[in-house]
Amino acid sequence: MSHPLVRLRSAHRRRLHPITQSGLQRCRRHNTTLRADIQRHCVEPSEVSFDLLRHSQNHYLRFYKRPFGLVLASLLLILLSPLLAIIALAIKLDSPGPVLFRQQRTGYLGRRFELLKFRTMIRDAEQQKDQLRDLNIHGYQSPDFKVRDDPRITRVGGFLRRTSLDELPNLINVVRGEMALVGPRPTSFEATTYAPHQLARLAVRPGVTGLWQISGRSDLDFCTRTALDIDYINRASWWLDLHILLLTPFRAGKGAY
Repeated sequence: MSHPLVRLRSAHRRRLHPITQSGLQRCRRHNTTLRADIQRHCVEPSEVSFDLLRHSQNHYLRFYKRPFGLVLASLLLILLSPLLAIIALAIKLDSPGPVLFRQQRTGYLGRRFELLKFRTMIRDAEQQKDQLRDLNIHGYQSPDFKVRDDPRITRVGGFLRRTSLDELPNLINVVRGEMALVGPRPTSFEATTYAPHQLARLAVRPGVTGLWQISGRSDLDFCTRTALDIDYINRASWWLDLHILLLTPFRAGKGAY
């Protein structure tokens, strides 16, 4: 059965990309509030509610967040260009393959886009993924994939991951309008994989950093990340974004590997 194109009834009447029929039914049932029952799906019981009406009336999200991100991302790309060049050279000298890793990710309203990162793994890393699935810290069946001491990571790649410098090319995605500086991290799996309570995290552009980045990163499962994402969306403001951006260099390394 094909997945329907769903419209969330909000003030701006944006459309959500293909999601499941159960997701559509749930959106209709709750109208302006999409409930995320984390207790049924996560290790640590909690409950988070996405207030769609409040989200649609957030002037920072509607009018100011995109210009703020565009200007700051452009400045950072210029200021960090020497560092970007040094990292690119180190990657080329360390292992064969391209400097940038390109991957399709799920972003705003479920739309797919090409995410840019510095390559941190060997060239055929994606082909070896199935061989390592038993080592996935999130579980064999989880759409999230992370392996401790992943043998596919290069020497330079390990340093880039620990320092989160591999994420710097995300700034190009911000300039393109595919991402924001702060927001939920984009997933490699599509919106059709999401459980209904997780769809609310698609209500804003994905971010280079976010509450997840400064709260444990890979040590958090996807359901806990979803709770953090919805909490961020409900409270989004220029002050919260600035707070997260300032904390990122000091906390982003926690849980990064």
